[in-house]
Amino acid sequence: MRIALDATPLLGQRSGIGNYVHGLVDGLAGLVEGPEVLLTLFSVRGAVPGVLPARTRPAPRRAPARLLRRAWARWTWPPAEALTGRVDVFHGTNFVLPPLARAAGVVTVHDLAYLRYRETVTGDAAAYADLVPQALGRGATVLAVSQAMAEEIRAEYSLPSERVVVAHHGVDPRWAAADPPDTESRRRLGLPGRYLLFMGNLEPRKNLGTLLRAHAAAREADPSVPRLVLVGPAGWGDRWQGDPPDPDAVVLAGYLADAELRATVAGAAAVCMPSHYEGFGLPVLEALAAGRPVLASDIPAHREVAGGQATLLPTQDTDAWAEAMTRLPSATGDEQTRRAQAARFTWSASAQAHLAAYRSAAETR
Repeated sequence: MRIALDATPLLGQRSGIGNYVHGLVDGLAGLVEGPEVLLTLFSVRGAVPGVLPARTRPAPRRAPARLLRRAWARWTWPPAEALTGRVDVFHGTNFVLPPLARAAGVVTVHDLAYLRYRETVTGDAAAYADLVPQALGRGATVLAVSQAMAEEIRAEYSLPSERVVVAHHGVDPRWAAADPPDTESRRRLGLPGRYLLFMGNLEPRKNLGTLLRAHAAAREADPSVPRLVLVGPAGWGDRWQGDPPDPDAVVLAGYLADAELRATVAGAAAVCMPSHYEGFGLPVLEALAAGRPVLASDIPAHREVAGGQATLLPTQDTDAWAEAMTRLPSATGDEQTRRAQAARFTWSASAQAHLAAYRSAAETR
């Protein structure tokens, strides 16, 4: 089987969807009877970084997304196969499925933030409200990243059960082997000796206002509560939802490369993920893989991923978050059980679920 997938999220600084595409490509390459994979870039700039794995190569042609969007807004031309050549399946990895000539279509819908939290999305993400129904109108099989997300998608778009396939993310095995940063790395990254950690885009849906207020309250009640480190791109919108961080209590570490991020997580006293809404919650899983205690918002995706190995807290209950920060030794689970929960999620298993969806889509097109 030959599939093409949208590899554009691999360009530049990788965020959650870029990590998803990277893990999926590696997972597909590791399957004994995996497909041939063509990486399609809707961009004329940059290139997929690193050495490509087995049975994986760039699509023969590429084009700028800006021109393609203009054409596709009016016509169903050019089809994606104009870039890829003949393929059995085209996989839109990031909410969008281009027009196709003969290939079957599969699209990953990571979450419904563009409907549930319209005020928190900007730019291309705001257009998903139109682009996802367009993909569904083209008969796409939908990949959901969690069971919770699959149920939400089916209900929102009145889709039959068999048209929405669950394919959980995996976790890179290097998270389980991560060591805390050494003294020199702590100095270079500006990390305190002991710290709480948030990782992700600094944007409104992540509920950083509640986290900052809870952290301030916890330190007022108990000065031994560690400082808070925020790791991730600057994001957008009213990310603080109140007063900006106190530089005496909060470190803005910015975007970290993969190895630095894994080490920073491995050294955290606890990882705090207070998001209002997530489709999966990969940072929770990565923190568990590193054996760290996790405080997370009590939302469906976090419940599914954590499997009882995180302390789940009401999303906007500042007092509950503050109390949990003062009682870190009692955080749910121990290192071994946290790691065991994360080990249930592999990119190999994810790739198998994706491949089953590809085959089903190709058979029914």
